Amino acid sequence: MKKSDTAIVIPVYNEEKVIKKTLKELLEKRPQDEIIVVDDGSTDNSYNEACVKGVHLLRHIVNLGQGAALQTGIDYAKKLGCKYVVTFDSDGQHCADDIERFIEVLRRNEADIVLCSRFLGKEAVNMPTAKKYLLKMAAFVERVLTGIPLTDAHNGFRAINVEKFPNFVITQNGMSHASEIIDLIKRLGMRYKELPCTIKYSDYSIQKGQSMMNSINILIEFFLGKAVK
Repeated sequence: MKKSDTAIVIPVYNEEKVIKKTLKELLEKRPQDEIIVVDDGSTDNSYNEACVKGVHLLRHIVNLGQGAALQTGIDYAKKLGCKYVVTFDSDGQHCADDIERFIEVLRRNEADIVLCSRFLGKEAVNMPTAKKYLLKMAAFVERVLTGIPLTDAHNGFRAINVEKFPNFVITQNGMSHASEIIDLIKRLGMRYKELPCTIKYSDYSIQKGQSMMNSINILIEFFLGKAVK
């Protein structure tokens, strides 16, 4: 039986060390929500670690990419009848306590999509200096290309009104989905709002994070994807 109008979608790829802890926090703090984990063809024990009571566990047989995993989760949330989808990273960087503030903005119809920013309010904990400047550069590039003045363009924590925008569909399977989402905001005419949120960098999450060269490749991948449509 459906418990909530909100689904939390968590893409997972080789996160066996942290996924159970992330789910434990969400189940404790958001027991009313539909928690959807999409294992994106992990080659480690992530799938078994995510087999937790109260969690909807989906699986890609092969690794398709984070964008594809998010879209699989969004599609499943719609089947459950959820109005709102929160995208949430599996590595422990995001804080479950921030979710309610994001959802309330949607419920009050103040925006159609709410995006987390690491550069509003309190700065992210233990953020490497190089990553800070890389993220600000990425936000500047996205602003120039799309005209949308976000302060943090590639943050995985968002809340989306999927009932109002059923045509919000991610087509870029890889990490370039983050740029595609900004493009969708503009193309669909979505009202957006940025809110500060708590981001905690650990040695684990820093090691798993995007390198500078990979971030440049993400933008290239996004525009190549647009070019072939």
